[in-house]
Amino acid sequence: MKKIFFTTLILFLLSGITAFAQQKNEWDIRLRAIGVIPQESATIGVIGGDINISNTVVPELDFTYFFAKNFSAELILATTKHQVKTKGSNLSAIGAGSSADVDLGKVWLLPPTLTLQYHLPTGTLFKPYIGAGLNYTIFYNADKGPTVGGIDYNNSFAFATQLGADFDISKKVFLNIDLKKIFLSTDVKVDASNLTPAGKPELAPVLKNIPADVKIRPWIIGVGMGYRF
Repeated sequence: MKKIFFTTLILFLLSGITAFAQQKNEWDIRLRAIGVIPQESATIGVIGGDINISNTVVPELDFTYFFAKNFSAELILATTKHQVKTKGSNLSAIGAGSSADVDLGKVWLLPPTLTLQYHLPTGTLFKPYIGAGLNYTIFYNADKGPTVGGIDYNNSFAFATQLGADFDISKKVFLNIDLKKIFLSTDVKVDASNLTPAGKPELAPVLKNIPADVKIRPWIIGVGMGYRF
């Protein structure tokens, strides 16, 4: 009986239902839960080492407009908060370890992303799409943490790619799964002059402006619900 039920369900879902096809001038709105998973690396001046940026889960809102049948533009809006620290930095010049982790506090990211999408015309309730576009990430409310004297992040543009699918529940309501990759990098300046040893004042100018080229490049995995206008 179970086999008959699931076979019937699968045949129904894959059947040629075309009543809910995406049309020109259609608006979709989605509310997702997204997991942001940085694939981070960094080149850090003076102290060396690498970077660690925490994962996070937040709500996200997006708006999609179909400017032609099967072609749309999507704008996503969300903000995320991440813990940042260095890994394996050499602090021996200031009397600390040669492979130390430095807590660089927390920072908020506001990464509005606009993608152009192509929706495959499957003629079924299952509607996959692919997309690519542009991201602009704003870094704000940076908390320097307990160790250094200051930290500054540069806002940055990045290329974004996307793969996802909508699954119609009714003519207006649908489920959504979505995967994005954002090729985000930023330049960071760390002021660690507060750590200058009393006996080495010549280190102050160097420690005041430690540069870091940070690649964040997160995967963004989203699951949510949508409504079609």
